[in-house]
Amino acid sequence: MTDRPIPLDLVNGLTRRRFLTALGVGAVAIPVLSACGTSGTGGTGATTVPGTSTGSAAPAAGGKVVWSNWPLYLDAEDGKASSHPTLTAFEKESGLTVDYTEDINSNEEFFGKIAPMLQAGQPTGRDVVVLTDWMAARMIRLGYVEKLDQANIPNMKNLDPIYTDVPFDKGRVYSLPWQSGLTGIGYDPKKLGREIKTVDDMFKDDLKGRITMLTEMRDTMGLLLLSMGKDPLDHEMADYEAAIAKLQKLVDEKFIRQFTGNEYAADLASGNIGAAFAWSGDVVQLQADNPDITLQLPEEGAMLWSDNLMIPKGASNKAGAEKLMNYYYDPKVSAEVEAYVNYVCPIKGAQEAMQAIDKDLANNPLIFPDAETRKKLHAFKALDEATEKTYEDMFQKVIGA
Repeated sequence: MTDRPIPLDLVNGLTRRRFLTALGVGAVAIPVLSACGTSGTGGTGATTVPGTSTGSAAPAAGGKVVWSNWPLYLDAEDGKASSHPTLTAFEKESGLTVDYTEDINSNEEFFGKIAPMLQAGQPTGRDVVVLTDWMAARMIRLGYVEKLDQANIPNMKNLDPIYTDVPFDKGRVYSLPWQSGLTGIGYDPKKLGREIKTVDDMFKDDLKGRITMLTEMRDTMGLLLLSMGKDPLDHEMADYEAAIAKLQKLVDEKFIRQFTGNEYAADLASGNIGAAFAWSGDVVQLQADNPDITLQLPEEGAMLWSDNLMIPKGASNKAGAEKLMNYYYDPKVSAEVEAYVNYVCPIKGAQEAMQAIDKDLANNPLIFPDAETRKKLHAFKALDEATEKTYEDMFQKVIGA
């Protein structure tokens, strides 16, 4: 299984999760803005270990929740990357201690840490984890996740409806989205000398050998399926096979220089490549140094993904974990987080709450996309274990992994 790696030293020494995920309408080229509200995020996101609380306030009563998350994926105090105002407020309000641990740098790597314990029926030492859609699907399929007691999460009513019936968790029985983002085309139209409006616009002679695509199967194949008029959420094996054949042809004709994780970002910044299937957070980082680099949503659409809150099987404080989820689904709290991380917000009411924090952010479609934009976004369908292996084997054979 390929992964969406998040190396901490990606670009300028920072994780891509520090910055704004870009979002736009249709095939409009999106001018990616430098992140707002991110002063004080220049820390390294140093990993703590479960059992070490990063909250600065002593809780009013006993009880502990251990939360594993990606680095720099929560609001932080200026100049103190390990101090999280909303988390401190939760501790005061709930009487719980939260051991906030930034120890997820890769879905596969983290799964490798906790899977042996879960398989053996042992607790992982964590009450809340944050994993990307496809890994969340695997965790749910394997029975490694606790069913949410929605009565303990009344603020779940604030979930944006677009995220309710995801293919891997219909009705959100086991998971809730933490933040969301998308996959499109990153390029510099000034350097290229023309616009890219569709996926197939990449496959012209001036970009031969100057394209990279992603080693994440769902992102690369999702965009190729869209380019062929197929829905990544609802397609047949024959459709996938046809998209694989298209990919093989592009490889054979030497259009694609490389299949990469985040490392395409440096080549895009330096001009070594002309266009890339790109994650929006990476493009935001690059735009800080080169504002001409943009994220393009193809006319056919873009891939939408989320990182999801889940409770691992056997968690020692399931009720506390649900209390934490409920807290962060308060629109006012969510707005505080979004003012710092600037990702696509999955919570209704946060946009209105943001007005009191930063009106520019509240009106920023990159954080609060409109209904028309959402129609252009696509998820990849849930795969059973056998089909997932087949899809991955076919993909890996083409990309030479």
